This record gives sequence, structure tokens and C-alpha cells, in this order.
Amino acid sequence: MANMKLTDSEKAMLDGGEGPAVQKAMDLLVRYGEALGAERLVDTNNVCGAATAPSPWKLEIAKKRGVEQGLHAGFSEMNLDSDEVIEMPRVKVYTCQLIQQFGPDTASLHEGSREMLELQKQADSFFGARGMHIMATCTPYQVGNVPVKGEHCAWMESSAVIYCNSVLGARTNAEGTESTGAASLTGKIPYWGYHLPENRFGTHLVDVDVPVDDMMDWGLLGYYVGEIVQDEIPVLRGQMSQPELIKLKHFGAAASSSGGVEMYHIPGVTPEAPTVEVALGPRRGVQTLTYGKRERRIAYENLNSTAKDRKVDFIMLGCPHDTIEQIWQAARLLEGKRLHAGTELWIHTPRALRELADRCGYTKIVEEAGGHIVSDSCPAISRMMPRGTRVVATDSAKQAHYLPAITGVQAWFGSLQNCIDAALTGTWSGGLD
Repeated sequence: MANMKLTDSEKAMLDGGEGPAVQKAMDLLVRYGEALGAERLVDTNNVCGAATAPSPWKLEIAKKRGVEQGLHAGFSEMNLDSDEVIEMPRVKVYTCQLIQQFGPDTASLHEGSREMLELQKQADSFFGARGMHIMATCTPYQVGNVPVKGEHCAWMESSAVIYCNSVLGARTNAEGTESTGAASLTGKIPYWGYHLPENRFGTHLVDVDVPVDDMMDWGLLGYYVGEIVQDEIPVLRGQMSQPELIKLKHFGAAASSSGGVEMYHIPGVTPEAPTVEVALGPRRGVQTLTYGKRERRIAYENLNSTAKDRKVDFIMLGCPHDTIEQIWQAARLLEGKRLHAGTELWIHTPRALRELADRCGYTKIVEEAGGHIVSDSCPAISRMMPRGTRVVATDSAKQAHYLPAITGVQAWFGSLQNCIDAALTGTWSGGLD
């Protein structure tokens, strides 16, 4: 365990010079950094964490002692690791709330606790008044939080972390509720892991020997690569089309679900990898993997391993949260049609993009077909789905990976077209070509 070197201003925070909450935050960061072997802290002005989501414990305190006291207590324990209830001050740096629980406007869609939905609304106001931006999405880069190459961040959420490191070239480790809460009050985070340039070079070379073009295939590629490399850094080359945001979003989410990938390189696409040689840096003799027809089928079969019944109850789109382009694509496929009786469709997107979908007329098309566009959460985070759901269809490798384990449902994975077809017919007909 290293003894961290602190600046004078950091020592002042640790000594209580900026109040008890900041003192607790700095104490947490020092303990955390020393446990990791970090030699110092680094400045950050970009935090994405989780503070607003309600819990039964917070609800109980709110009932006994009032909402504000309950939320102060929740932040003290969950975000500052403090048994003592400390009043939360305004955050010091740019801080965003990631995906959370659904709000009261979803109440008609599920059987979730109405008290918890109302507490979520109250928590939004509480934390918003203290400077936390309630983006309420796993894709903050879609709604205004776009750090630049080399910027030090403190982000949670696996699909957001891998996008931040890889696509944007900013620097973050996969942080937790405690470290992000502390970073929001101090503007500091331990300097270790992916903050260090020498830790950002590739560890595995992946030769892609089959065409990877549509979003489904980017998800399959990510899922297979994540299973093989686990928490290492793959460098991909081969038969991949030029990917746009939605494909990189789904590739990263899949790789961080089946494994623990927090960073990857695609030479000529991601900002720290103009070439394979630059992506690998000083590392020599790295392991080379092949992704071909066999590996593609393995990934597909693994993702669909829980699905037996082709009668589908619920179609879930938007994990990570859908872009406006993806909502538009779904609306085009649904226009003038109706969902199969007894089949539900939810499309998940950031609330800011939901408003854009409203303005563009996409929400009207989806709702006229019998579906819903919802914001702030997803079934895996909220544990909320339509009543009686047994079989889910999704275009998200991440959701197909997590939902069966979390909720016990069967899950089919496939393309957007496969999912819309299932919504319209009530039957899964997808498969590999």
C-alpha cells in the first residue's frame, strides 16, 4: 500500500477546510487510492455517477424523517461511505446522473412501487438543486457530456466507460457510487489504471475474418471478444465496415458485458489508434485471435442460450439507450402497423431525446402502433417489465446477457427487424443467415 502524495489544497480538504462532506469525500479517495497503489490524485471536471436512485432504505428514512433527511442519509452512506449523516453541499465540478429508476410518468406501464416512483421525482429535485445534472441515461455522450481526448473523467456504467475511453479517447476507470460521489465534491480521482498513458495500449490483436456491418453483427463481435479477452484491451482489424455511433455503442456494451473490457482500439477509427502499431505501442508478442464464422455462431448461440419459447411477450429496444436515429428506424418499421395482441414494445432513450422524438412525430407513430418510448431507466436496472413477461426479444447483446440472470425471463437476441417482426406477430423468427 502506497502513501499518496497530496497537494496543499488536497491536504486542506482532507483536514476539513472545505467542510465535513468534502473531508469525508477526500478521506474516501485517499483510502481508495492507497488500496489501489496510486501515488497521487488527478484533477477531474467530469463526473458521471449514481446518487438519485431511490431504494427501500431511503424510502423508509424519508417516511420517518422527511425526504431531505432521507436523501442526505443516502448520499452519506452510499456515496461517501459515512455512517454519520452529513448534509450534501453543492457539487464542485460538472457532475451527471447516469441511468436511474423510472419516473412517475411510467406508472401505467408496470407494477412498480408508486412510492418509489414519487421518491425518484423528489430525488431529481434534491440533487438537481445541488448541481447534479439529471441526464438519467447510460449514454451521457448523447445528451451533452462529450469529454475530449485525454480528459480525465470519473465515470460509472460499463457501456459508458468503454465508450468514453475508446471512442472519445478520454480517460476513466470503471468507478463506483462511492468514488464518483467523492469526486463530485472534490474534483479529484486516484491517478491509476486507464488514467496512465502506459496502461492504454492493446493487449490482444483480433483478426476479423467475416464481414461485420450491421448493428447485430457489431454486437456479436463485441460479445465474443469480451468473452475471450475479459478485462484486457483488444485491437481489431479486418472485415469491419466504417462504424458510426450506434455500432460502436453496441459493440462496447456487448464487450463490457460478456467480459470486463473498458477500452479497445480500432485502427483508423478510434482516436488513439491511427495504426495497429500505435495501438499496441511498446507491447510485443501479443496474443492474436481470429473471429470468423465459427466464432460468430458461438456468440449468437451463447446470447440466445436462455430462449426456448418462440412466443414473445415483450420487445425491449434501447440498451444502451437508443439514439434518435434508432428511434427513427424503429418508427419507420412500425408506421401504419399494430403490435400483436398481448405483445408489448418499449423503446428506451434519454429524456432529452424522447422530447426530440415527440417533436419529430416518431413517438406518435410508435404509440399508434401500440408501443411506448420511455426514459430514465431500463428493465435490467429497474427490474420492471410489463406484467406477466416470460419471453423477451431484444436487439441488445447487453440486455440479452443480463435480463435472464436478473429477472429469470427467456431472451432472444437479434436484429432490429427481427425484434419488430416479433412485436407485430408475437412470434420470434430470427436467426443467423
